[in-house]
Amino acid sequence: MNEIAWDDFMKVELRVGRVVAAEVFKEARKPAYRLQVDFGEELGMRKSSAQITALYQPDELIGRLVVAVVNFPKKQIGPLMSECLVTGFHNAAGEVALCVPDREVPLGTRLL
Repeated sequence: MNEIAWDDFMKVELRVGRVVAAEVFKEARKPAYRLQVDFGEELGMRKSSAQITALYQPDELIGRLVVAVVNFPKKQIGPLMSECLVTGFHNAAGEVALCVPDREVPLGTRLL
C-alpha cells in the first residue's frame, strides 16, 4: 500500500448526501441505478450511476444517506452525465454495499 500525505487526502471531497430518486438505469452495460442525491444548499443535487443492484432496490434507497466523491470531473455514462461517485465496498460475493454514515448528519458534511 502506498502512503499519501494529508494534503493528498484533503484533495478528495467526500460528502454526505441523501438519495431523493432512484431508478433502474436501463441503458447501462452492467446492472445499475440512476440516482439523484441531495448534498444540501452548498452543492445541491447531483446525478450518479451506481452498480448496487445486487443488494438494494430503488425504493429502499430513497431517503438514505450516502457518502460520495463530489469533486471528480463529470463523466458521461451512456445517456447519463454522472456528477458524483457514490462510494461502497465489495463484499465476499463481489456485491457492492454502500458506504454510509451510521448517524444522521447534515447534508453536504465533509468526511474528515
